[in-house]
Amino acid sequence: MLNLKIIIGSTRPGRAADRVIPWITALSRQHGAFDAEVVDLRDWDLPMFGENLATVGDPRNPAFSAPVVRRWNDTIAAGDAYLFVTPEYNHSVPAVLKNAIDSVFATFAFRAKPAACVAYSGSIAGGVRAIEHLAHIAVEAELVPLRNSVVIPYVEAAFGDDGQPRDHRTAAAAKILLDDLAWWGTALRQARSGGVLPPAIMRLMAAEGHRR
Repeated sequence: MLNLKIIIGSTRPGRAADRVIPWITALSRQHGAFDAEVVDLRDWDLPMFGENLATVGDPRNPAFSAPVVRRWNDTIAAGDAYLFVTPEYNHSVPAVLKNAIDSVFATFAFRAKPAACVAYSGSIAGGVRAIEHLAHIAVEAELVPLRNSVVIPYVEAAFGDDGQPRDHRTAAAAKILLDDLAWWGTALRQARSGGVLPPAIMRLMAAEGHRR
């Protein structure tokens, strides 16, 4: 089975994520392809990003500026695929989610692994702009962002008393997302098992060193 990290990108009190998480987590565990783990950023007191070469230490075994950053990198490294659950804040994702992704820069733990997104908002936009921005962030983290997402507009009224989405298209979109995530997660895990290229920045640094 694929190790799926379901990362909750909101930490504020009263967050609407708590309406979404039970539903998408249950679907992920019922799918059959995943060993799904919820990773709630409320449980991770990550410092605001300030890592540099001095704080990272040995790049082959980074120490980082705080033990929690090292634990965070180890948690991310254990994943085969990632599902981000995020609201939209000012046409983007919450700062805590961006900070969490940035904090993985030294280990490249996201590299060559797929990521999908469930986004929601209190308006008709449903988080689509957060999804678009997250795709750009994911590329820089060397994730493989998937095209298909789940968009939940008017999240306060989107779920019934049974915890299921009122719009049947939401459940259909979730199945498509999970099927795609399973396919790409399997394909990329097989590809990584055959070896991976060093990150581009490492190859550039090596090329610069040779030129000197």
